[in-house]
Amino acid sequence: MTRYAPQIKIPATYYRGGTSKGVFFKLDDLPAAAQEPGSVRDRILLRVLGSPDPYGKQIDGLGNASSSTSKAVILSPSSRPDHDVDYLFGQVSIDQPFVDWSGNCGNLTAAVGAFAISRGLVDAARIPADGLCTVRIWQKNIGKTIIAHVPMSGGQVQESGDFELDGVTFPAAEVQIEFIDPADGEGALFPTGNVVDTLDVPGVGRFEATMINAGIPTIFVNAADIGYSGTELQDAVNNDAEALARLETIRAHGAVKMGLIADVAEAAARQHTPKLAWVAPPADYTASSGKTVAAADIDVLVRAMSMSKLHHAMMGTASVAIATAAAIPGTLVNLAAGGGERDAVVFGHPSGTLRVGAAAAEENGSWRATKAVMSRSARVIMEGWVRIPAETPAE
Repeated sequence: MTRYAPQIKIPATYYRGGTSKGVFFKLDDLPAAAQEPGSVRDRILLRVLGSPDPYGKQIDGLGNASSSTSKAVILSPSSRPDHDVDYLFGQVSIDQPFVDWSGNCGNLTAAVGAFAISRGLVDAARIPADGLCTVRIWQKNIGKTIIAHVPMSGGQVQESGDFELDGVTFPAAEVQIEFIDPADGEGALFPTGNVVDTLDVPGVGRFEATMINAGIPTIFVNAADIGYSGTELQDAVNNDAEALARLETIRAHGAVKMGLIADVAEAAARQHTPKLAWVAPPADYTASSGKTVAAADIDVLVRAMSMSKLHHAMMGTASVAIATAAAIPGTLVNLAAGGGERDAVVFGHPSGTLRVGAAAAEENGSWRATKAVMSRSARVIMEGWVRIPAETPAE
């Protein structure tokens, strides 16, 4: 019988943050070769999540077979002044052998502050026994500051509470997150200089699009222009292979227009960004939970793609893009919401509704987003060690 070395044990914490789940690591807990970016780190994270899996199930790892649950976070003491923690996010592909480091995860941001406090990454003198602890986060993927207000009780992070978030079954403690100057680090708020452009997609059509770098690069189109109503649930899109291919083609051409890639062929290796979303004026619909969402209770309908699938709720970073675009007159999001000036918007997504706020100002003919705010929740699901086969780093 062939002998194999025992599995490697790596300290890790499994978190639910917002409507996502991910595996969190302290940088210095990773094997030495994985403490630097590169193939060893990627192989380890892929194996932890159970990827690549041609069956698409991630049975042999901690991933749960969706883009919302195939994620990894690496945290370390911040190298930046006036920040507590550096936050690096990896979107782990389910069926392909790569990790996408091109953007942030706004949902898991809700758990970053809690992890930082619990694992000694925040100065103890700044942590109140009760009340809110302000954690200053440097988001390394996009080079932006995020502020998390984490509730404390008896000197411990408070995870239980009565805050309800559509897309999450159980209530928990509310964590308010502020995205400071949320224009994505890859360029101007509107990379083309326009709040609305015409996107010409061969084989699909010619239609208007708002392309924005806020939270995460996002392409917004009108639902009606691509054959949708804005009330779609996952099965209506994700079970339609032809529709998924068409949506990916739109995303690829939008990415070129935004200057994120030089050729549409490069989009296959950049699945995490940009996002593609479609918007529509308010309408009644039934959410995936069976709850009725009334048109009168929302300002706009939004559906968004994540890793080539319709998201079950809404990505946190895309929520920032929605809030920012809604605050700027003339964008497709703003127009679908009724137009005019606004500092907050309630949007309907497949799992329900979410309220997000943003502030934007026009300076010398160009728009600048100053802040976006949303509430999320987070809790530890499991902590200890994750194990991977000893040969993984050397494969």
